Parts: sequence; C-alpha cells; structure tokens
Amino acid sequence: MNSLKLYGVRDLRFEEAERPQLLDENDVIVKIKACGICGSDISRYRKLGAHTPGQVWGHEFAGIVEQVGENVTSLKVGDHVAGCPALIDEDDYYYRAGQPARADSLSAIGAKEPGGFAEYIKLPEKNLVKVPDELDFDAASMVEPSTVVLHGYYRTNLTVGDDVVIVGAGGTIGLFAVQWAKIFGAKRVIAVDIDDEKLQIAKELGADYTINSLNEDVLVKVSDYTDGMNADIVVEAAGTPITASTVFGYAKKGGGVVFLGIPYADVAMERFYFEKILRSELTVWGSWSCVSAPFPGKEWETTIHFMNNKKLKTKEMITHRIPLEKGPEMFEKLMTRDELIGKVIMYPNK
Repeated sequence: MNSLKLYGVRDLRFEEAERPQLLDENDVIVKIKACGICGSDISRYRKLGAHTPGQVWGHEFAGIVEQVGENVTSLKVGDHVAGCPALIDEDDYYYRAGQPARADSLSAIGAKEPGGFAEYIKLPEKNLVKVPDELDFDAASMVEPSTVVLHGYYRTNLTVGDDVVIVGAGGTIGLFAVQWAKIFGAKRVIAVDIDDEKLQIAKELGADYTINSLNEDVLVKVSDYTDGMNADIVVEAAGTPITASTVFGYAKKGGGVVFLGIPYADVAMERFYFEKILRSELTVWGSWSCVSAPFPGKEWETTIHFMNNKKLKTKEMITHRIPLEKGPEMFEKLMTRDELIGKVIMYPNK
C-alpha cells in the first residue's frame, strides 16, 4: 500500500508499506479516506526527526471500517470512524486509575507503531470512534486536534462570561481553541498571532478581537479589550519559547494559563512574567494528549457532536487538499511558508 515514511529530519518518503493484516480478535482495519498534518509533525520534520526511522508516519485520520476482529462489537464493516492515536498499556497505573493522558506507557501511532499517512491502518477497537455518515471525512480527520483543545479546556475552570486570550490562534489548535471558547460561553475571545491572514480566519470563526503581536503591544491591547482587567483564561497554543514565557502577562489576577503548545526548546522567562504568576496568584495548567476515562473520553463524543451540528467548523481552517504522494513536497513548503498554509488534508485512497 502507499504510505509516507519518516526517516529523519526533512527526510520524508512516499513509499510502499506492508498492508496491515487482521491478527488480533479485538483489532479493526480501516481504509483511510483523509489524514491531516499536525503542528507537531512539522516540528518533528524540522527538528527532531523520526522516532522510529522508516515508520509509517501520521496520527490524524478518518476512514471506513474495512475488516473487524471476532470480538469487535461496537463497529462493523462500512462504519465511518475517526482514529484516536493514543496507545497505552492497559496495565499502566495511570490508565487503571482513570488518567490515561498521564500514563507512562502513552505513545502515539506513527512513532513505534504504523501511523495514519497510509491507505490502511490497524488499531484496537477502543481506538476508533464512530462518526455519522453525514460528517465528511475532512472534518472527521480533524476530530483528534479538536479533542486536544477540549482536553485542555476541561483542565481549566472556564465558564460562561469569561474573557479568553488565545496565543497562536492561527494554527489548527488555536482555531479550535477560539471556537471551543465560544461554545463554553466566553464573553470575549481575543486571538493573538503573527499572521494577519490567519487572524482573519480566527475572526471568521468567532474571535471578537485580533492582535498581531509583530505590530502591536499585546499587553496593552489585551488590557484595552478587557476593560483593564486582562483575561480569565489564557491559552498558549503557539508552542514557541517566547510565547510560553510571556503568556502569563495576559491573565487577570486569580486567572489561569493552560498550555497546549509544545516549544521543543528551553524556555527562559523574564522576572516580570514570572512574578505575574506569584503576584497575580495565577493557576497554570499543563495539558497533554487528548484522552480521558472511560477511554478515549468525552472529548471525542463531544467533538463529534458539535462538528455534526455545525457549531464546530472545519472547512474554514483547511487551505490545502492534496494526494498522499504530494506529502513530501508539502512538508518542504511548510519549511518556507511562502504562501498561506493552514490545515493540510491528504488523501491516501484516490
């Protein structure tokens, strides 16, 4: 079958891979109809290289059930599904304690096990979530990044009437954060990014105010937009050392910051921002992965519900749709970003 395999930094190859076979009675084989490029994929391509050189890569996908094991009861051939990429040893202490996102054994498809940049994938039944037939595969392939955001918001005390600042609002995670904040009942959502075109998309998806941090003083503008109070909740979705060290400045006294982005570098903080944590008595939430108990968690069924009723939008986020074989070329384009590139959806099966 066709696939994309990552061998090292900026070494992604369109190659044949062995088609998965149904060997376990609890497994399911899925024909992949759409798969998406994640921000973490871009960082690994640029900086980290392959976890397992030559492994089929990718972890965001949706497709149609092709084959089921004898013990599979929740799915049947022909069902449309979204894939949960989290692989966890069920004997893991944190998994048994109902905290799968904290499991020591947690890994993702595309690392040690074959991922979703391929024509087919095999996963345990519990890692596949049925989606309505009327939900298009592009949207279904984006369920996973939405669950990452929702998992993070569930960690916070976000409530109706709060003001929310989202830093890195132009990426997939940031744009979902904008929409979920509104669904949660946020009064004012302030989107911060360095790209005006992406900020316009954030505006279309519900942001009340936008700030280009290259051209504007974010501290001043956030204060202005919140009547001098700053935000109840700040979301760090950019995943850069600079944003990770400065987001504390946008939270009100007694507010909080939730971290969704991954800097992939050391973070150094000026005293001004560190003292914001102390003097403003801020709460800081770390958020990891996209799962909760019972596995894979309410993040998944909730996302699918709001996507299906059109409250959670995806089409505005997608800028490129390409066949799988164009994947290596697209990743190189992502290194230079000479054009607007938002969400990229690839199609393994033409």
